[in-house]
Amino acid sequence: MKKLDAIDRAILAALQRDGRLPNVALAREVGLSPTPCTERVRALEAAGIIRGYRADLDAQRLGLGLIVFIEIAIDRTSEDAFAAFRAAIEAIPQIQECHMVAGGFDYLVKVAVRDMAAYRTFLGEVLSQVPGIRSTHTYPVMERVKDTHAIDLGHLAAPAAPPAGA
Repeated sequence: MKKLDAIDRAILAALQRDGRLPNVALAREVGLSPTPCTERVRALEAAGIIRGYRADLDAQRLGLGLIVFIEIAIDRTSEDAFAAFRAAIEAIPQIQECHMVAGGFDYLVKVAVRDMAAYRTFLGEVLSQVPGIRSTHTYPVMERVKDTHAIDLGHLAAPAAPPAGA
């Protein structure tokens, strides 16, 4: 991983807050002139630290007011079963996130749908077609307490200097 200095961290923090921030404003915010700022952003992109830019859409205002998390257990845990499941899940546009997890089930999936009737249709007509699913458990979201894509950059700061005499 590229060693990030304070300016890199400031650039990342600013772009997480506003990915459309013009380079001149970003440069001013992080204390650089525009050309070196552009070079830093390009280096962060080339290193894969900045994966891309996107609009943060409000699912509720788009008529997708129900968020559902689904625990999925698959019937076999082999590489070919994982690959088949992954390919099927990647092809389903309603699925926003899918994570392989350790514990009592294999995958945790996040879906945004219109309402419970739409979820029932999704479960019966879409998810049930995914190969290898043994069981599912559904958890509808009652309240969004925190919803962010931002990554905490605090751990990237340089460690504090040891106390004098240590």
